[in-house]
Amino acid sequence: MIKKLSFSLLLAALVTPVFTQQNVVLIIADDLGTDYLGFYDDGLDTANMPNVRSLLAGGVRFKRAWSFPYCSEIRAAVLTGRYPFRTGVGTVIASPTDVQLDTSEISIGKVIKSSPSSHYAVANIGKWHLHAQNQATRNYPAVMGFDHYSGNFSGALPDYWDWKKIVDGAPAVNVTNYATTEQTDDALAWLNSLPPGKPFFLWQAFNAPHSPYHLPPAGLHSVPGLTGTPQHIQQNQSEYFKAMVEAMDTEIGRLLQWLDDHQLRDSTNIIFIGDNGTAPNVCQCPDPQRAKGTVYEPGVHVPMLISGPAVTAPGRTSDALVSTADLFATILEMAGVSAWATQIPATKPVDAVSLLPILKNETTTVRDWVFTEVFSTTASTDDAKAVRDTDFKLIRFDDGHEEFYKITADPDELNNLLLQLPLSAEALARYQFLCNAMANLLGTPNCSPSVGVEHLNDFGDAISVFPNPTAGNVLLNFNKLNLLGTFQAQVFDAGGSLVFQKENAGSALEIGGLARGVYFLKIKFEKGEINRKIIVH
Repeated sequence: MIKKLSFSLLLAALVTPVFTQQNVVLIIADDLGTDYLGFYDDGLDTANMPNVRSLLAGGVRFKRAWSFPYCSEIRAAVLTGRYPFRTGVGTVIASPTDVQLDTSEISIGKVIKSSPSSHYAVANIGKWHLHAQNQATRNYPAVMGFDHYSGNFSGALPDYWDWKKIVDGAPAVNVTNYATTEQTDDALAWLNSLPPGKPFFLWQAFNAPHSPYHLPPAGLHSVPGLTGTPQHIQQNQSEYFKAMVEAMDTEIGRLLQWLDDHQLRDSTNIIFIGDNGTAPNVCQCPDPQRAKGTVYEPGVHVPMLISGPAVTAPGRTSDALVSTADLFATILEMAGVSAWATQIPATKPVDAVSLLPILKNETTTVRDWVFTEVFSTTASTDDAKAVRDTDFKLIRFDDGHEEFYKITADPDELNNLLLQLPLSAEALARYQFLCNAMANLLGTPNCSPSVGVEHLNDFGDAISVFPNPTAGNVLLNFNKLNLLGTFQAQVFDAGGSLVFQKENAGSALEIGGLARGVYFLKIKFEKGEINRKIIVH
């Protein structure tokens, strides 16, 4: 009896690590917002996704997940846990002249491989899109810590049925297998190559459903009436988009089935996200110009589901503010690298916050605000930074103008509160909070306390500003010179920099040459101070 018991204990000791080990699979869908997903509130003409839906019962669905407007940005942010302004990757990498991810960045792969407690195999399959492809960069996935890479470097495939694939730094080879199927085949081949019990992290980045919208194999989707001719595709892009989403879901089903067949489903955390909002030509949103590529909600609000052994009380939805960048810390901690912060140099601060406390049902929130941004090599009118809390959202465009929304009451961002003066006490407090959060993050001057206030004291009628909002010039009329006496007029831009100053201006003063944006006027005089906000369209 004693011998049998000892053998049982020994067997348990040998077997237990295999079953308690938490593997991680990150699945990234390309250009998939929430508008085609029936399990999100804004889901409209939804795609058939039974396999992704199956993750809901065993996981947490994040309702307020934010990403970044373009593919390269989000990949850099997840890989490093750092916002675009830190990595320099602020837009889509379309050519060798665009800023690409510095290989000195500390990546998930590097941290996992260098952790003394980790024995993980790590692979990256599918769309890389962090560097332009050339002979020197082909091995960069390995440089960034991945044991194995198989996929394409480009933002978009030329053809889902005819494309080129790089495997572990070797020259690209031509592939005529449907890309979504090939990428799943590659993931399963890698998983099958691992020794039994070997823990793993798989980064599975599909190109689907990014354009071009090509007809998937018939067995992968159920959308009727698709001929696949160029003319039919052009006339029915949304239908082909749905077919590509369903085909991706079908292939995800193969991946989930492999985990089931190898008794690894219960020990594997599965993360499903869209990398950014849906593209304008297929976006089901009120204004397609506010879709992918912008910091408006249709451009950055993405699906995020996390399912697996890390989740306590599964089947939940979370209202927490979360960023796709947070997956950096979350994945590392799922992989048992709890001391990852010790591997990060002070010169490379990480913005990611672990979502494990939410997954474990220990708290309902890990952030007071969430941030996103986009900036181009060549300036674009969409270049902007945005920050939101639970109710309000502030957008600051790089041209200087701002927009401010109560996002819970105005989810389509139609009512810019900064065009209405004064702000309510609640809105003013939230503007100040968000503006200062952005200023502290970016290291810019804090915000003027007078934003949105018509007047802050009893001298409000001593000056009038007209017109306001203005298309260019604004006239200041000093109505009570005897009250003001000697005074100084100052104008500050939205970042807090002084752009205009004049003393003893007389009974009127014209201020011109202001670029589009939000400005703050301060009149300082012996008995007090008057503040105004100037909006230039």
